[in-house]
Amino acid sequence: MFSVSKVGLYSSAALQRSFQAVVRQGLRAQHGGVAAAAYGTLAADPVHLTLKTGQTFSGRSFGAQESVSGETVFTTSLVGYPESMSDPSYHGQILVFTQPLIGNYGVPKATRDEFGLLKYFESEKIQCKAIVVGDYATRYSHWNAVESLGEWCVRHGVPAISGVDTRAIVSLLRGQGSTLGNVSFGPAAPAADNLEFMDPNSENLVANVSTKQPISYNSSGDVKIAVIDCGIKQNIVRCLTQRGAAVTVLPWDYDFNAVADQFDGLFISNGPGSPTKCGPLIANVRQAYVSFNKPIFGICMGNQIMGLAAGLEAYKLSYGNRGHNQPAVNLTNGSCVITSQNHGFALKDDVMPAGWQRYFVNANDGSNEGIRHSYLPFSSVQFHPEAKGGPEDTRYLFDSFLTQVRQAKTERLHQEDYQHTLSHQHANTNTVAEPIAAQA
Repeated sequence: MFSVSKVGLYSSAALQRSFQAVVRQGLRAQHGGVAAAAYGTLAADPVHLTLKTGQTFSGRSFGAQESVSGETVFTTSLVGYPESMSDPSYHGQILVFTQPLIGNYGVPKATRDEFGLLKYFESEKIQCKAIVVGDYATRYSHWNAVESLGEWCVRHGVPAISGVDTRAIVSLLRGQGSTLGNVSFGPAAPAADNLEFMDPNSENLVANVSTKQPISYNSSGDVKIAVIDCGIKQNIVRCLTQRGAAVTVLPWDYDFNAVADQFDGLFISNGPGSPTKCGPLIANVRQAYVSFNKPIFGICMGNQIMGLAAGLEAYKLSYGNRGHNQPAVNLTNGSCVITSQNHGFALKDDVMPAGWQRYFVNANDGSNEGIRHSYLPFSSVQFHPEAKGGPEDTRYLFDSFLTQVRQAKTERLHQEDYQHTLSHQHANTNTVAEPIAAQA
């Protein structure tokens, strides 16, 4: 039998906190109702997920008692439910987790880093309309947790369903595609014909989640990046600021071309819904291809926006790619990386516009995972290199982008110095030549 000494256990502050959390949980468990109140409960009344195609799944509620409607999608992520649920790309969606046990490590506190960014969430609130899980852990254990998943859902007014066969739901969605759904409460599930189904993709979801005014981070950075907020995740901003960039987050429809001289690079973020709803942004990026003359990089929705601006078309995937385990092949060197993804639309890349190339391709379904310009510093990827919750295989893309930005800035400054020197020499030549001409 193995044993752990107290000295060994307390040698790590993190282990000590975990040990104390387990002890507190055990003490609460001895007091019945106290433990239930502290760690969340399952409601007795049933809650129902009804798909527009007629199928109904009934379970028990552990979230807010709110009826909602949205697009039913699934994620294969094994960890990171706080990050997934707070990801603006899930705005308007009913999120089904394929991982059978959810909630076992609770929800962390809203701690911020040195840049003022949330460390454990991707936005200020839960973004999905509702969540559906196979088995909700009413008692959690984690050194950094401050509340249960159920308590977090209740605070944000988000319904949550447990005790349903998520395998059956996912099987349906894989067969018929992402389907509109409705979450309702009551002893009996209402018929689909009697429910209202809202299609979030009919709206401009990017406008709903984008910042309304510019926000700056790390103003002392050596290069200035304009970030177009289509629903940006906190960790994307962090990946830029941690690498020394000064970041200004701009509204999705901001005319950044009018202030291009204030920035050294342009970044277009992830976001929810259909890219075709973002006409003003697509037009701005198309203009930037002609006049910005600095590196441009896009992620997720940013990839689709850059593709549409280049002349490609976008289409809706049957059930999308959502999870932390999507393989993408780099077509420049043949390497395969495991990526985090969350999108329901993709670029149609069978015929590429002049000057553009396919960059990455999904190894599972062959869908587009990135594009790049043949000779200009413009590129984008469909997956998430920042990957909060993992994996981190493609973090190097932030380094590559900022290296391009710094090199371009250095070359631009050298060129400006050279032009200034030539202008100064030309001015001196004119000053000397005029008196000689007068004497003649």
